[in-house]
Amino acid sequence: MSNSNVKIAEVNAENWYECCQLELSREQQEFIEPNAISIAQSKFEPTLRPFAIYYEDKVVGLLMFNSEREELDANWVYRIMVDKNFQGKGIGKAATDLMINEMMETYDINRIVVGYHPENQGAHRLYESLGFVDHGDRFGREMAVVKEVTCN
Repeated sequence: MSNSNVKIAEVNAENWYECCQLELSREQQEFIEPNAISIAQSKFEPTLRPFAIYYEDKVVGLLMFNSEREELDANWVYRIMVDKNFQGKGIGKAATDLMINEMMETYDINRIVVGYHPENQGAHRLYESLGFVDHGDRFGREMAVVKEVTCN
C-alpha cells in the first residue's frame, strides 16, 4: 500500500471525536489506552503531539509522540493504534513512517523510542519492520525499542 492512501493530521476540533470512536480488537485492549485518554493526556502535557490517521479520507487511527527528549535521550512515541476494522492493510506502518518523517522535519532528533508490552506481537512486527531495535531497555511492564535517525 502506498502512502498516498494514508495521511496524518493533528488532532483538532474536527477529528477528535472520530478518534475517540475507534476500537481495538479484544486482544489489543489490555495493551493500549483508549484514544480519549491519549487525547486528554496531550491537553495536560503540551509536548505531546497527537495525530489522526486517515485512510482514503476516513479517520482510522491515532498516533502520538513527545516533541521533547525523554529517557534514553530520545523522543518517545506514546501511541500508535489503528481501528480493528482497518488492521492488516499496512496503514499502521505507513502512518508510522509519516510520523517519523514529521518528527525528523520538525524537531532536532537523533533517536526515537517506542515502548510496548512484550506480548503485543503486532506491535513487535510493526516496529521491527520499521528498523526499531531492542537493546534490552525495560520500563515497567513495557519494553523499549530504539530507532536511530539522521536529520537533514
